[in-house]
This record gives sequence, structure tokens and C-alpha cells, in this order.
Amino acid sequence: MNIPKHIAIIMDGNGRWASKRSLPRIVGHQQGVKAVRTVVKACGAMGVQTLTLFAFSSENKNRSTEEVSLLFKLFLSVLKQEVKKLNKHNVRLKIIGDLSLFPENVQKTAIEAQAQLSENTGLTLVIAANYGGQWDIAHAAKQAAEAVVKGDITPEDITIEGFSNYLCLANEPAVDLLIRSSGELRISNFLLWDIAYSELYFTDTLWPDFDATELQKAIESFNYRDRRFGSRKEN
Repeated sequence: MNIPKHIAIIMDGNGRWASKRSLPRIVGHQQGVKAVRTVVKACGAMGVQTLTLFAFSSENKNRSTEEVSLLFKLFLSVLKQEVKKLNKHNVRLKIIGDLSLFPENVQKTAIEAQAQLSENTGLTLVIAANYGGQWDIAHAAKQAAEAVVKGDITPEDITIEGFSNYLCLANEPAVDLLIRSSGELRISNFLLWDIAYSELYFTDTLWPDFDATELQKAIESFNYRDRRFGSRKEN
């Protein structure tokens, strides 16, 4: 079976999972963390190089103050709890997005966790937190413009390949497979540049119920795709 080098997942459905059980939304997010552990373990065992998870979009900050606060606390708690486990399994951690929104203790823990796992050589786990694809492209454009002003590059250097170097996933392989749980059929401003030729897989399964079997189904679907990358198929 052909295993994607880079899998990206929009982890959707935590709130609906909780609502179906008459539970607080935060319980759905907590159950979603368990699904993350399962998928990270499965991807590492399969030999996936990079797994990018959409944990907190730049639009999520528009939710209720209480829910956002609880998400921050959960994010901090998970970072502290999971570092040793990730290190044990040789996982490298990368957090992308505008972390300035997060409280200082969350930012500090995020920096420390990435540093602690930076020398690992197994699966690269990318967590997109307060991330948006449009923000990523605009931020990259700003960096490229600043480099031109400084004289480090010329406008002619801003090719597709050159511009890619300023994006959050600059040093990662292209996204092969994008998965979205919960039945929604949209991209929601996630990795807009990086998924240009990704295969898309949508499932009705809510994220807390997404497990290794569901991941296997997505990869099996990926293996049936005819990936042309914009070229014609030869007769």
C-alpha cells in the first residue's frame, strides 16, 4: 500500500459529539485529544513522515469567551502531558500559526515543547493553532517583501518555489492527503497553499470517533486516486 508522506486533518465534530450525548462541549474536545493520540500512533507505525492537525483556527477565537478559555487550558495541559510520550516515540513537534493570541504561559510551553523534541527523527507532528491559510500566505508575502527591502532577495527571486520558503510548512513534504471528519465538505481556510494537489477525503465520522480503522479507510481511498498533478494521463 502507498502510504502518504504527509497527511493533514481537519479535526471536526467535537462539539457535535458532545451535544449528541448531552455533554458540555469541552468534553468533546477532551475526547478529541484521545483520537489525536490514536492517529499519531497509527501514523508513526505506518511510516507517515508528517502529520498536520488543525487544532485551533484563526476563526475559532470568535467562539464564546468561556469555550476559548477552556480550549487554551486544554491545549496547555495536553502540551505538558504529551511531551514525554512524544519524545519516547521519537516524534518531532512543530506548532504553526499566530501564537500571539495565546496566554504567555501557553506560548512558553509551546516553545519549550518544540525545543525538547527538535532532535527527534521520526514522525513530524505539526499542530496548527490560531492558524489560517490566508494568514499564512499574507504573512509569507510580508516576509518576502521585507527580504526584498533589505536586499536579501530580488523580486525575480519570488517564484513559486521561492515564495514557498516563507510559508509555515516550508520544510515539510507537500500534503498528499487531506482528511476532514464530521461530514462537512469544505476546507475552512486550512493550508490553502499546501493542499494545491492534495487528495481530499471527507468522512461523516465525528472526530472523537475517528480511529486507526477510519485512518486506514482514508489511506485506502487515497490509493485508488489517479494523481496527475495537473498533467494529462498518457493513453
